[in-house]
Amino acid sequence: MFALRLPCTACGQPVAQRPSKLLWFLSAACRERNSNVENLPPHIIRLVYKEVTTLTADPPDGIKVFPNEEDLTDLQVTIEGPEGTPYAGGLFRMKLLLGKDFPASPPKGYFLTKIFHPNVGANGEICVNVLKRDWTAELGIRHVLLTIKCLLIHPNPESALNEEAGRLLLENYEEYAARARLLTEIHGGSGGPSARVPAGGATASSADPSAPASVGGPGGAEGPMAKKHAGERDKKLAAKKKTEKKRALRRL
Repeated sequence: MFALRLPCTACGQPVAQRPSKLLWFLSAACRERNSNVENLPPHIIRLVYKEVTTLTADPPDGIKVFPNEEDLTDLQVTIEGPEGTPYAGGLFRMKLLLGKDFPASPPKGYFLTKIFHPNVGANGEICVNVLKRDWTAELGIRHVLLTIKCLLIHPNPESALNEEAGRLLLENYEEYAARARLLTEIHGGSGGPSARVPAGGATASSADPSAPASVGGPGGAEGPMAKKHAGERDKKLAAKKKTEKKRALRRL
């Protein structure tokens, strides 16, 4: 299809007219000199625009994307806390920042909603392998968002940015879950200050985030995550007792 090239209204450089929304983004990037869009090659801008448009129209389950109309490389996202975790019932805001080397380099992810999680630092930085050593240029934004959501289901204490959360996850899951639920209720509720989404934004889970989490609830002491960690602790204790018994027999 023929694409007419017109001068940008801000800088005079020729830009493609098709699609019209993309033309608007490029013009806005020229006006906003702090935007990373102007540092990306045109074919990468088209790829990002296409994927963001698809994500907005057909988002993954429990995830909503809100493009920044002045900077396509700054994606605002909301993630619903997965059921069966201490984050259930919460609505978590985060952002993905695409650098000038994207997609050769991974985007950077940050939680804007305060969360108690081993892989989320004090400044909201997210530590996950797909954003570091496992990143490849073929992985898209959708894959990144799904991986971050999975991180709420399966935290990785071995690469903890929050050492206290990582330690509690391994040693005292009930305390970890209680702390995570408390912050979810305070900051991740649909009415909380950090859970507000941009205009036209998403709604929180149908669960009432202001209600106290029950001990037997999905993210409580009887939830699937609790049972999993309890089983792991039992195995470690059994192995430890077996080792101590062998040492005692050797001393005899």
